[in-house]
Amino acid sequence: MSTASDLRDTKLPLNHGAGLMPALGFGTLIPDPAVTLSATADALAAGFRHFDCAERYRNEPEVGEALQAGITGGIKREDIFVTTKLWNSNHRPERVEPAFLASLERLRIDYLDLYLIHTPFAFQPGDEQDPRDQNGNVLYDRGVTLLDTWRALESLVDHGKCRAIGLSDITLDALLSIYESARIKPAVVQVESHPHLPETELLEFCKEKGIILLAFAPLGHGARPGPLEDPVIVKIAAQTGMTPAQVLLAWAVQRGTALLTTPKSAARAKENFNISALPEDAFNEINRIETRQRLNTVVTTGVPGFIPRGESA
Repeated sequence: MSTASDLRDTKLPLNHGAGLMPALGFGTLIPDPAVTLSATADALAAGFRHFDCAERYRNEPEVGEALQAGITGGIKREDIFVTTKLWNSNHRPERVEPAFLASLERLRIDYLDLYLIHTPFAFQPGDEQDPRDQNGNVLYDRGVTLLDTWRALESLVDHGKCRAIGLSDITLDALLSIYESARIKPAVVQVESHPHLPETELLEFCKEKGIILLAFAPLGHGARPGPLEDPVIVKIAAQTGMTPAQVLLAWAVQRGTALLTTPKSAARAKENFNISALPEDAFNEINRIETRQRLNTVVTTGVPGFIPRGESA
């Protein structure tokens, strides 16, 4: 059995020589500001150095406060990998840089390691994050293409404002279109992925092109039934002395992806960070799981299934 450090120290290279991304990432999709602050601090204390944020989560100031406290306490900024995301209502090229700079200010940092387009869907531009008509239908912006938005992100890299750019909640077909047209190729693609949604074809493409696949909901986002309760996962956890969560996270790292998990307590943060490698037979058994389940329909609508609508988001 491998030691815990084998996986918790895993780092993946970003293309274009943009540095390394720690495979174990802390996702900051936490509605409560006070919990955001404490959970981010606990994640730092547990050893997490990769933090995934978003304009849409409405809690960048709290994440920034916790990160700044860690930096003041002796953690080097260059040892922390910070991602945030451009929301759908800011896809117009002229809105990209102002949105980016506003996120930097809220996060209290002067550069980003990674900036993602949160979804491939453009919403009506403006300050309303969730624009709807009188019937509750999303108001999309048909006057801008994803490539238009991508070009604006490329200019941020040109000007040294962020080290790498990428896409989130995107299908392989949509990724192919951007990849073929992009001057600066995507460095990271963030999608839902777990043993019930392995995204094998997308992962193979990403590996071939030097793109990091960053898995969100690797534990199934608390769905019941979900990956945490899969009989194969439960059995392997018992056999290895790991928790089901640790089994799922180890599998994600061993197959070559980075991942995001959102522990809200110090004990859970330690559990999710201190993962060790699975035996080869256990890893292969997980790969043979046949259950298929997508938990978040954002890839078809641009509306994140895990984020409440309205101001409480």
